[in-house]
Amino acid sequence: MKEKTKKNVFNAFIGEAKAYFRLLAYAEKADEEDAPQIALLFRAIAEAERVHAMRNLNLAKDLVVKDTDTNLENSFQREKSISENIYPDFLKDAEEEGETAAALAFSHARDAESYHAKLYERAIYHMIKDQMGTYHICQVCGYVTDKNLPDKCPVCGAPKEKFKTLSGD
Repeated sequence: MKEKTKKNVFNAFIGEAKAYFRLLAYAEKADEEDAPQIALLFRAIAEAERVHAMRNLNLAKDLVVKDTDTNLENSFQREKSISENIYPDFLKDAEEEGETAAALAFSHARDAESYHAKLYERAIYHMIKDQMGTYHICQVCGYVTDKNLPDKCPVCGAPKEKFKTLSGD
């Protein structure tokens, strides 16, 4: 793919992915305001934006999606970098500006990302791809574990009822 088109495909993917999540948030707000038809409209358009994002991702797939070992290594490096470099700076700025809600969200994300990195690292060194397991994901902060469902999240303290379970069974 030529340079300008590649850049445009990536930018389109990012824009469409953002639109998908923004529209889902709008749908939640419409539900809160007892506007179910508007919420449904937002969800329908969000789904269309997801389709657009996936089409762009598929165009760029050969550029960004490699073999599984490389994808694991790249994911590990990204999570490690984000938890060690990006979120600490975000947290510092939020604390300096007295933005406590943002600081808490950044702190939770930083800590959850470090757990993500550990899961990727274990997958790299133990190559768990031949085993099917179960993951528990905190819906408050994004912490993920492949161990037993905790009574409360070690990152944010959310109760086990706030976890979503994904199983390979």
